[in-house]
Amino acid sequence: MNLTTENILLVGSILLFISLFAGKTSYRFGIPVLILFLAIGMLAGSEGIGGIYFDNPKTAQFIGIIALNFILFSGGFDTDWKTVKPILWQGVSLSTLGVLITATAVGVFVWAVTDFTIYEGLLLGSIVSSTDSAAVFSILRSRSIAIKGNLRPTLELESGSNDPMAYVLTIVLTGFVVNQDAGFLSTIPFLLQQILIGGALGFVFGKIAKLVINGIKLDFEGLYIVLVIAIMFFSFSATDFVGGNGFLAVYICAIHLGNQELIQKKKFIKSFDSFAWLMQIVLFLTLGLLVFPSEIIPVIGIGLVISVFLILIARPAGVFSSLLFFKGQKRGKLFISWVGLRGAVPIVFATYPLLAGAEKAHMIFNIVFFISLTSVIIQGSTLSVVAKWLRLTIPESDKQLTQTDIELTDSIKEVLTEIVLPPDCSIIGKQIVQLGLPKTTFISIIQRDSKFITPSGSTQLEAEDKLFVLTENKEDLNSVFDCLEMNQKNGSMPETGEIEETV
Repeated sequence: MNLTTENILLVGSILLFISLFAGKTSYRFGIPVLILFLAIGMLAGSEGIGGIYFDNPKTAQFIGIIALNFILFSGGFDTDWKTVKPILWQGVSLSTLGVLITATAVGVFVWAVTDFTIYEGLLLGSIVSSTDSAAVFSILRSRSIAIKGNLRPTLELESGSNDPMAYVLTIVLTGFVVNQDAGFLSTIPFLLQQILIGGALGFVFGKIAKLVINGIKLDFEGLYIVLVIAIMFFSFSATDFVGGNGFLAVYICAIHLGNQELIQKKKFIKSFDSFAWLMQIVLFLTLGLLVFPSEIIPVIGIGLVISVFLILIARPAGVFSSLLFFKGQKRGKLFISWVGLRGAVPIVFATYPLLAGAEKAHMIFNIVFFISLTSVIIQGSTLSVVAKWLRLTIPESDKQLTQTDIELTDSIKEVLTEIVLPPDCSIIGKQIVQLGLPKTTFISIIQRDSKFITPSGSTQLEAEDKLFVLTENKEDLNSVFDCLEMNQKNGSMPETGEIEETV
């Protein structure tokens, strides 16, 4: 079967249904869900029972770039800066120096044990040098692994920020393989340009995006999601256009936005979580369709050797070297080494040599596919076992207590207060998002005349509005009155104001 404009939606929707049901089954039996997405794509492909012919690396690469934008943006937007800040430099070291060491170690090993040239070996090493954000996020969250200390934010920060380094190395080494007369020193300015411009523009776009999102007034709430998607793609493409790394820009822009007060922020988080899952499914299905299983079989032997070297030697060498000057237990570094999951990102990067016409590009692609497959199967399915073996998991009783505390902090308030806005109040006409209310405060409803309004960040306040404000304690309530620029005499405490905490 050939994919056409007439049947692509039918085929795509069927594959999505199958993937969703297979994912539910995989969670029950402890099988990494991403493997099933790949397997379904392969079964539906030209050499599978589906017989769908798809051999277009350029289309697969385009889909991969779009998917990675959503996956990186979702991961960055959901990142709490407070948890990341203490381990920021560890994450940066892992995503730069760690990637470089891993790529070099794998490249030299491939050059030594195969007939690859040193440049071809380093190209393969660069492609598989970064951990996959889609694989790490989905497996850590779906398996509900509670890990001690700062290991979880370290792993998520690394997986979200190391793709740009691997991307730059892949582009550079692809150029060397195609044109071996290029000078190695000429890559250093390109590398610095990609990282510095990408990082700077990501922060700038994040700042501007906050002003745009909170400043623009759209007639329909659903359009705010469209606005954020436009910002995401603009951040990537504009940065790439001026010579920076678009993936890094998207990730940094998302981290900045995710830690700001935004209109419709909760809806953004939920929407992009759904988008990220959809993009993961589409990406893995596409890559499964792209691969020809008959071409994987001849490289299983060398692929397994490289995969074992990567998992047991190259990845630990990169982790321990990049974290050499940071405090941390050896057990924690061993676990970080084991969570060096390869997934869809290396397979997408492997399409660049294909499109560039590199001599061994097809062999590199098939080896990378096999390495990603074995990594997710072996490492992804054993994360919880390795964490328990290294004594890094939180006891079940402490885990439940921790989760309960978080839920109470985020959702249950203790004090309900009615606040009436007088006509001369200085905040009349302002949007709620502009008030700077404490994060532990929530305006549950607004009574305006005889109507009750469920507010959002874009809701403008009017004179004589009665705000029903939920706060956790009296100190937060005092902060609310400061933000409203009012005295507490304008607020009244109803008899039903105290809400009991229930666990």
